[in-house]
Amino acid sequence: MIDSELWGAPECPPGVRHLRDRVAGFVADQVVPHEAELDAGGPQARALFHRLRQRALAEGLWGLPLPRSLGGTGLALADYAHVAEAEGASDHGPAVLGSTALLDVNVLDADQVRGRTTLCNAMTEPDTPGSDPALVATRAHLAPDGSWTLHGRKWFVSGADRADLALVLARAPAGPSAYLVPTSAPGFRLVRELHVLGAGGQWEIALEAAPGRLVGEEGKGLRVVGERVRLGRLLRCLRWLGQARRAFQLMRRRARERTLSTGRLADHQLVQRLVFDALLAVRTTRPLVFQAADLLAAGRDARVETALAKVSAARMLQQVSDAAVQVYGAAGLGPDTPLPALFRSGRTARLLDGPDELHITTVARRVLT
Repeated sequence: MIDSELWGAPECPPGVRHLRDRVAGFVADQVVPHEAELDAGGPQARALFHRLRQRALAEGLWGLPLPRSLGGTGLALADYAHVAEAEGASDHGPAVLGSTALLDVNVLDADQVRGRTTLCNAMTEPDTPGSDPALVATRAHLAPDGSWTLHGRKWFVSGADRADLALVLARAPAGPSAYLVPTSAPGFRLVRELHVLGAGGQWEIALEAAPGRLVGEEGKGLRVVGERVRLGRLLRCLRWLGQARRAFQLMRRRARERTLSTGRLADHQLVQRLVFDALLAVRTTRPLVFQAADLLAAGRDARVETALAKVSAARMLQQVSDAAVQVYGAAGLGPDTPLPALFRSGRTARLLDGPDELHITTVARRVLT
């Protein structure tokens, strides 16, 4: 079976296929070989990131889903979904290609987005359940001159060390509100890096009278955050599909090429079962994810579909990456393949953007009402 036949419906529209293939090639050739360097962080990683972004710009692949007014190509969400799946083969693909800014369009002004301002999302707190943002403990105080200052702690803030601004959810007199806090401002402090299953990139931050600019209306922060999270959740699902496809292809190649005294791994029924179950997981998840994308693109209520897609995609990535590790054996646990990182993504996926249990309960309540 050729690769284009493996993944089933929905197929990429003919008008988008060439663009998707160009993005897939860019990620495979330009981003994947540098993953370890980008993962390491620091000045060298930032310089490499900027060089890769310039290549993406030169090839006309930067900011594909962004509005043309912001320097993008205005690719519609329903079409971009197929591109996002290709970008997501690497965790760094969306950032290098500028599509992560799609989440910031409704929060940052045009000049900030066009100027490549980076934004981190500071929602979860050490002593507050992240699945219930209404319980946020970080406080926002309004001064007589109309300025806001924020006090509190956040953690598991992705990319806080390299972001220009932090979007912070805090409790104001009128209720939970959203604020933009410059990471260079006095009162914004990086407390420590949090290693997730051995990998860095997550941070705990302290807000000590940090200045904040109110986003939207006071007391309406959950609405601001909710709109961003719903789209972000869908984009994560699409990228998890891309990572699962990458893990599946590695497993497929290993099964075909690895030989034992009894023959190829591919000829063993237990390996065949792993491959079958992994492909079944991908094929049953893709339609759920793309259905949610179509509904969001049409401006319709996609809460149930997005929740179903999120839980299914997270489980699917964990299952497929785990199967690939099993087929690789000890080599799948070491530094010579991307499988440890893909497995780590699969396990953390079940907690990112709300744990599985939150989405299961939310959907069940809607269905049973």
